[in-house]
Amino acid sequence: MTADRYPILGSPIKLGPKTARNRIWMTAHATLLVKDHLFTDAHIAYYTERAKGGAAVITMEAMATHPTTQPYKGKAFAFDPRMVPEYRKLADAVHAYDTLLLAQPWHRGRQTNGITNGLPVWAPSAVPCGVYREMPHVMTTSDINEIIDGYRLSARYAREGGLDGVEVHGMSHGYLLNQFLSPGTNFRQDRYGGSLENRMRIVHEILDASRSEIGSDMIMGMRLNSDDGHEGGLGPDEWADIAREFEATGLIDYISFSHGTYINRMLIYPTAPETHGFQLKATGKIKNGLTVPVVGVGRITNPDEAEAWLAEGQCDFVGMARALIADPRWANKALEGEPQSIRPCVGANWCMSRIFAQAPLGCIHNPSAGQELELDETILPLAHAKKSVAVVGGGPAGMRASWTLARRGHAVTLFEASPELGGQVRWWALAESRRELIGIISWLEDRVAEEDIKIVRNHRVTAADLADFDEIVVAAGSTGLKHGWTMLHPEKWNGDTLPGAESSHVFSYTEFLSQQPDLTGEVLIFDIMGGRQGAVVAEILARKGVSVHFATQLGQASPDLASSRDWGKVHGMLKKLGVKFHVDCELTEICEDHVRLQDLYTKKELVVNSISNVVLVQGSQANDQLYHAMIAQKPCHLIGDAMAPRRVNDAINEGELIARQI
Repeated sequence: MTADRYPILGSPIKLGPKTARNRIWMTAHATLLVKDHLFTDAHIAYYTERAKGGAAVITMEAMATHPTTQPYKGKAFAFDPRMVPEYRKLADAVHAYDTLLLAQPWHRGRQTNGITNGLPVWAPSAVPCGVYREMPHVMTTSDINEIIDGYRLSARYAREGGLDGVEVHGMSHGYLLNQFLSPGTNFRQDRYGGSLENRMRIVHEILDASRSEIGSDMIMGMRLNSDDGHEGGLGPDEWADIAREFEATGLIDYISFSHGTYINRMLIYPTAPETHGFQLKATGKIKNGLTVPVVGVGRITNPDEAEAWLAEGQCDFVGMARALIADPRWANKALEGEPQSIRPCVGANWCMSRIFAQAPLGCIHNPSAGQELELDETILPLAHAKKSVAVVGGGPAGMRASWTLARRGHAVTLFEASPELGGQVRWWALAESRRELIGIISWLEDRVAEEDIKIVRNHRVTAADLADFDEIVVAAGSTGLKHGWTMLHPEKWNGDTLPGAESSHVFSYTEFLSQQPDLTGEVLIFDIMGGRQGAVVAEILARKGVSVHFATQLGQASPDLASSRDWGKVHGMLKKLGVKFHVDCELTEICEDHVRLQDLYTKKELVVNSISNVVLVQGSQANDQLYHAMIAQKPCHLIGDAMAPRRVNDAINEGELIARQI
């Protein structure tokens, strides 16, 4: 490997009784690939791909130490002896690439509910979590002993399963052991509450129990916060004292630091925009008082930045989760001199949205993530017969299809009606908060440029242009609707437009984003979709000094952002920009200088005056006309928004799948 550019990143380091081959650590994150509390072949393939891609250490997803922590059905049980043979399969697969593999036993405490398991939530004190809002059972001494025993069994089975170590979790992110440590959540008056010594007692007992099981020839680390990030929580100075106390036991070989609790989850897994390495100042401060290796995290996506933070002494390992979901070969690409080919994590949190939907994790622009068995990006069979293929539309679906088609040996021509490739993603990246999305387009443009693909820009394709091609892929995107009606009136959806919707001062959201009109004064956005489109339009306008009214028939603006966990972040940003919200209302008329809204429940009318323009976010219509014109003449395929207007990841996934079929 070429280590000249990243001499520290590529260097080995002692980790307890073992050695890590470089400084790249895949930190734990949920996958939802488990079944019946056990790992699956899909899980093994997922971790193996990251090991093969060069990660030196992998901490597997957090695994329950007790039945009372089951945020979803099937959560992996680290205390279950059935896990031993699963560990062995995982260890064999990952060790083939000289990667260290760790289990992460953990308990959520109050930060869950009992819906899945029918059991009460356990916590040190009766303080409910602000996300789940379920009153917890105050743990007894007997309950505490059960938890300690769960960690003990978890360590035992990790050893029996051939793993390299365990990372004791629960002290960060507001989980159970964090709840014991923090005076903001621990109000006990027994030997597990009050003084710091008492609040640390359960963790000491867990460390003793775990080390007694794994012995001295396995790694044992901890996951701590370096800042809870909320009033009444533990800050960097307090965490520095706690970290030194735990190190002084001589039981631990490293500490992995993070930020946040469920009071502010954007400190744990922030969407863009967020300063890269934002947690490392606090982590570095704590590291200065320690001698064991330290893992640092916090929007680490770029190997140049990673090398700099290692050189500054902020951490000894760079820990990444989402960056390695996006590109499992991140490490090898960096260390083999190809950092420019790394597929960047763009901070969209589609991986979190998948988990929110109770689906296995995925990535907004890596279609293989979570389905490595079905869609291995590195294995691409050549086409049986070389064909000339026209791809109509240069958005993410068209570019992905073109790249894969060309790699399989087809002769590809990519048509794009506008001067630039990128489709709607390029428009969305106009918003300051979504600028990192341009990484999706830049990465695809680079891949397309590497292949022998003919690109025709500024050309709107007709049937005549396609006469000489063997097959056609239509990826022409979609066009925003502008009829003015909501889903509450399906009978009017395809009829006459809402009064005023056809006026010249009314734009669909795709018209606004593509044309970028210079709007001034006061603008009303009417959003019935509840996704990110309305928020993006509102942000662009508000940052230009426009007074924005955001109206929606829904109970809150852009509620779908709850799945990416950044609804509060975006809502707060828009409020600070002066956006005014009107919820639970329907648009009934668009006039020349005002609009009429009606409350859905009281039927009371609200007139919003001095409105110069209206932007309608009502979904889109698939641009499938060319497909229907050509399907009778030759093989023709629809993908992305041209099939059905949805999400970026759907477009990219369908582009990959159809390119593998032709």
